[in-house]
Amino acid sequence: MTGYRRVDRPRPPGAIANALTFGWRAVLKFKHVPEQLFDLVMTPVMFTLLFTFVFGGALAGSTGDYLQYLLPGILVQTVMFNAVYSGMGLSTDLSKGLFDRFRSLPIWPLAPFAGLIAGDVLRHLIAGALIFGIGLLLGYRPEAGVPGVLAAFLLLLTIGFGVGWCFIVLGLLLRTPMTVMTLGFTVLFPVVFASNIMVEPATMPDWLRTIVEANPVSWMTTAMRDLMAGRANLPGLTGAVAAPALLAAILMPLTLVIYRRK
Repeated sequence: MTGYRRVDRPRPPGAIANALTFGWRAVLKFKHVPEQLFDLVMTPVMFTLLFTFVFGGALAGSTGDYLQYLLPGILVQTVMFNAVYSGMGLSTDLSKGLFDRFRSLPIWPLAPFAGLIAGDVLRHLIAGALIFGIGLLLGYRPEAGVPGVLAAFLLLLTIGFGVGWCFIVLGLLLRTPMTVMTLGFTVLFPVVFASNIMVEPATMPDWLRTIVEANPVSWMTTAMRDLMAGRANLPGLTGAVAAPALLAAILMPLTLVIYRRK
């Protein structure tokens, strides 16, 4: 009779492996629902074209000059608007009972949410690359060259990471994806448009200029412009990174608390 050879039990996957697995799940959604990409890129493309050619001459004297000002801001706006889809996706999964199954698995508790954020990163890269490519075709020229563009995209992903957790929390708290989208854009529109994404604050009334200059979205947008123009400085970058980092530091543990209590 042949004896059995003892085989050690494989080590369970760690937190990073768990998160990457759920991140792959988020990537597969693009394969099965490619219409998502259409929704994600069409709005920023329309904003870029409309504001450049309809308002560019009036706001900056020429469409070329305005494009140099507008494009980095449109990238920031795109990341913030796209982050809403994480909350909507989470709300959809919760309504289908998927997270009841995830809760029973021996995995890192934050892995399903980290996977959603990983899907966000891919969406941000796709939308950002497309908008940047259109900007180049229209005449946008980053003075800092390739290093400045890469640094700007790294900042863009940092912004998306921090903002994404806001909508993960909303997705846990609100019952339907439509409610997440409605509330998300209701909050985002004044925050995004009361910034320096579209218009230089110097042209605004004093009271509004004070609000715009204190808006973290303005800090992020200014840092994006500075990185692409080759004039970035440490205080500006610190302010731009601090807001999304603070959001992530607060909302990641809050997400886990809410998830365990639901």
